[in-house]
Amino acid sequence: MDDLFKALNDPARRALLDSLRQKDGQSLSDLEEQLDMTRFGVMKHLKVLEDAHLIVTRKQGRFKYHYLNALPLQEMLDRWVAPFLRPQAQTLSDLKTQLERATDMGKPDFMMQTFIRCSQDALWDALTKADQMAAYHFLCNEVHGDARPGNVTEFIKPDGEAMLRQVTKEMDPKTRIAMTFEPMFMGPNAPASHMVYLIEPQGEVCMLTIEHYDMAPGQEGFAEGWARLAASLKSYLETGTALKAAM
Repeated sequence: MDDLFKALNDPARRALLDSLRQKDGQSLSDLEEQLDMTRFGVMKHLKVLEDAHLIVTRKQGRFKYHYLNALPLQEMLDRWVAPFLRPQAQTLSDLKTQLERATDMGKPDFMMQTFIRCSQDALWDALTKADQMAAYHFLCNEVHGDARPGNVTEFIKPDGEAMLRQVTKEMDPKTRIAMTFEPMFMGPNAPASHMVYLIEPQGEVCMLTIEHYDMAPGQEGFAEGWARLAASLKSYLETGTALKAAM
């Protein structure tokens, strides 16, 4: 928490976060153009933000791309603001960002990372079994189709309409799931994209990374949906209670 407040206590660093909020996945050169300081100065500010886990990075080829990680800010709000404004809110805890892992899908448009106190098997089952997805999804109480290669998974809203359709493309047992992301809630002609779950066990916890690729203009709001899903999944696995009501 001290690192978080330190990182926010500088106008240049806040400007960098604002820039990433408007356009995620920028390189050092992209960010350097926006500040009146040396390249080394921008690098120092980015290092402070990375140490505070407010940004996560991905190296692709010769370039290093930076992504806003809003979960520590949510943790701060839940700790310092929610107890006064929303007593029913549950704290998102142990949310860290440390993973840099290459894939063959190019640069993601969105990344999010969280730590969950659970076994690798438990997290894998939660991400692949339809009944468990229905148990913690923040909007849908019904899910059809387990996640397995070539299989279709559909998330059904309370009104019976399909909200999201996914086709599992690749699976590395207990470590990686690659799926399509077909946002039916945006209409029948909404462009599909792709997403990846990455699981890395670290002692008593598992680090879950969510990557989203090929997002079309106007789909930036998916980030909020991922934050809600990650929070509910974490609560479900750690306490046995999802955050459906709070969402």
